[in-house]
Amino acid sequence: MSRGGGKGISLKDKLDGNELDLSLCDLNEVPVRELAALPKATVLDLSCNNLISLPSDFCSLMHLVKLDLSKNRLQQLPLDFGRLVNLQHLDLLNNRLVTLPVSFAQLKNLKWLDLKDNPLDPVLAKVAGDCLDENQCKQAAVKVLQHMKAIQSEQDRQRQRKLQAEREMEKRREAEQRAKEAQERELRKREKAEEKERRRREYDAQKAAKQELEKKTKKETVHTRKPASSSRPPQPPRHKPSWSRSVLRVLLFVLFCILCTLAACKLTELQHQPLCVSVNTLYEDVVAALQNHKTLQNMLQHNSQQ
Repeated sequence: MSRGGGKGISLKDKLDGNELDLSLCDLNEVPVRELAALPKATVLDLSCNNLISLPSDFCSLMHLVKLDLSKNRLQQLPLDFGRLVNLQHLDLLNNRLVTLPVSFAQLKNLKWLDLKDNPLDPVLAKVAGDCLDENQCKQAAVKVLQHMKAIQSEQDRQRQRKLQAEREMEKRREAEQRAKEAQERELRKREKAEEKERRRREYDAQKAAKQELEKKTKKETVHTRKPASSSRPPQPPRHKPSWSRSVLRVLLFVLFCILCTLAACKLTELQHQPLCVSVNTLYEDVVAALQNHKTLQNMLQHNSQQ
C-alpha cells in the first residue's frame, strides 16, 4: 500500500490480532476493498491522514467495532454511515464536520463518541459536549444518538406529511381531472343535443316550406283550370239508373208479352192451338175470379150500408 493510496504494502503486515493500524500513512483515500478482505480487523485506526471524504462503500465494513478517524480533513460522512451497526467506539476529533448524516441514529451500539475540534452546528455542538474524559465521551454518544433520532423522527414526520400532502394533491388533481372530464362530457352531450335540435328545426322548416310550396302550386293549378271550366255550358245532372226502374221495365215487358199472347190467342187462328186453349182458359178463369171478387165487394158494401 503506497502513501498516495493505495497499493504496495499488504494490510496483513499491519494487522495485529483484530487491530489494523493505518494511521500516519498519508492516505488520501481508504482502501475499502482490501479492508473488506480482512473481517478480523474489527478495530481500525485511520487517524492522522489526509482523508477528505469516505467512499460510499466504506459503509459496507459492517464488521468494524472501533473506528478512529481523528485528525483528518473530513468534511462530511457518507449518508448511509448508519449501516455500521456494530460500531461501539468512534473518534472524529479534529476534522471539518459541520453536521452528521441522519442515518447516524441507527448506530444503536455506539457507546463512545468524540466530536471535539470540529466546526459543528451550534445545536449539535451543545448536544455533543466537550468529551474531555471517558465519561463525557460516553455521554456524548448517548446524547448525540438521541439528538439524531429526534432529527430522524422529525424528518420521518416531515416525509410522511409531505407524502400525505402529495397524496392529497394527487387526489385533488384526480378529482379535478374527473370533474373536468365530467364537464367535458356534459358539454359534448349538450352540444350534441343542440345539434340534434338544430337539425330537427331545419327539417321542420324544410317540411313546412315544402308543404307551403305544394299548397301554392295547388292553388295556381286551380286558378289556371277555372277559366276553362267556366266557358263550358252547364250540363244537366246525370241520374244514375236505379234497380226499381230496371224491375219496372222488366214487368212492363212481361205484361206486354202477355197482352200480345192473349191478343194472338183471341184474334187469330192460333186460338185452337193447345197453348192458346190453355191461355184462353186461364184468362177466363182470372176474369171470373175478378168478377166474383167484385160481386163480393158489392155485397159486403151493401151489408155494411144496411
